Amino acid sequence: MAVRKEKNTVDTADKQQRILQAARTEFAEKGFDGARVDRIAERAQANKQLIYYYFTNKDVLFTRVLEDAYRDIRKHEAALSLDACPANEAILKLVEFTWHYYLQNPEFIRLLNSENQLKARHLKASMSTVEINQSWLSITQDLLARGSREGTVRGNIDAMQLNINISALGFFYLINQSTLGILYQTDLSQKAALDERLRVMKECIAAWIKP
Repeated sequence: MAVRKEKNTVDTADKQQRILQAARTEFAEKGFDGARVDRIAERAQANKQLIYYYFTNKDVLFTRVLEDAYRDIRKHEAALSLDACPANEAILKLVEFTWHYYLQNPEFIRLLNSENQLKARHLKASMSTVEINQSWLSITQDLLARGSREGTVRGNIDAMQLNINISALGFFYLINQSTLGILYQTDLSQKAALDERLRVMKECIAAWIKP
């Protein structure tokens, strides 16, 4: 009986994960309003009624997708080896990580863009959003405090503003890549353009945090 129960638990977790991955793709491609549970079921090779059984409705499903998206970036962020170098260099590593994460996970910024259009109503309803993202603030607070002690980072920087600056420098570029490409008549998705953007981002942050 114990083996069967364990197998059922694994099967349930696998089905839920397939649904969440399919939902992530659908929501990223279509936005919340354009996403359809029928298509999510088709992508996940799951019964539509099963989706409602596990997640109740589309709003609950989208909230769970957002929570898992935040968990993933914070998990990878927390795994960075930032203590091995001076704080100012560690902050630039954080810039590099954020940029590369956005490039490797384009669905992440599309999901956040969709949620911002909805005035963050799903994140407001989430009971774990703040807790999931607490490490984001803690990491930069620790780096700023260490940098102040080392003399490698000026001492009057707000951790929230640092986080927003790091995110915004990459997020704006990528979410507006198509329109900016037309305005400047250049392909901003080319490797050379992306490498140049990272160089500029690091230069901006380095100049801002310099004592």
